[in-house]
Amino acid sequence: MKTTRLEAFSDGVLAIIITIMVLELKTPLTANHEDPSLSDLWRTTGVSLLTYLLTFIYIGIYWNNHHHMFTLVKRVNGAVLWANLGLLFTLSLFPFTNSWADESGYKQVPVCVFGVNLLLAGVAYYLLQTVIIRQEGPNSPLAHAVGRDLKAKLSPVFYICGIVAAMLGGESRIGISIAAGFYVLVAIIWVVPDPRIERVVRDHTSDDGSLSIAHDHPPHDARR
Repeated sequence: MKTTRLEAFSDGVLAIIITIMVLELKTPLTANHEDPSLSDLWRTTGVSLLTYLLTFIYIGIYWNNHHHMFTLVKRVNGAVLWANLGLLFTLSLFPFTNSWADESGYKQVPVCVFGVNLLLAGVAYYLLQTVIIRQEGPNSPLAHAVGRDLKAKLSPVFYICGIVAAMLGGESRIGISIAAGFYVLVAIIWVVPDPRIERVVRDHTSDDGSLSIAHDHPPHDARR
């Protein structure tokens, strides 16, 4: 099966997720019928906007890397379809966990749950990538591009560190701040489009625009 319908469906789901999140932002409340001000915006929506921005960046990261990954995929099977649905399921929880953390005032449990959601999404993406490589073969274009995939292996460690920091910190703002720092750190690591895949596409695209990679050598040792 071709990848066209999977990509179109995934794009639609991610667009809906972003729409749901922005609709949950609160309209600034103006005190005593005065003219609206930036202080009203910050008091009512400020922190929510920052949370929305972080979650929006995460959705953008997954969309970007999902798009890059499927430029190297020739076909999909049932296992790939289900793995992709698993990824979309974890991402579809973002509006809920994002909203709960925000409305609770960033209490311990909601912040931990948000971290678990991020962890599950990262694991789901890694599983999707693994299923595709297993289908396409160890010398496939995607396997060449991914290499050791250190970022994908380190990200869950940072998520777990953030979750543990929030749990051990109790209701302390220090623990919550450390957890948020780990969540932001992972976003920073992944915010740049994956150069490994772009490199493979650039180096192995023929004059007619088709992708051609020799399968007689081991996968590229990508360390990023």
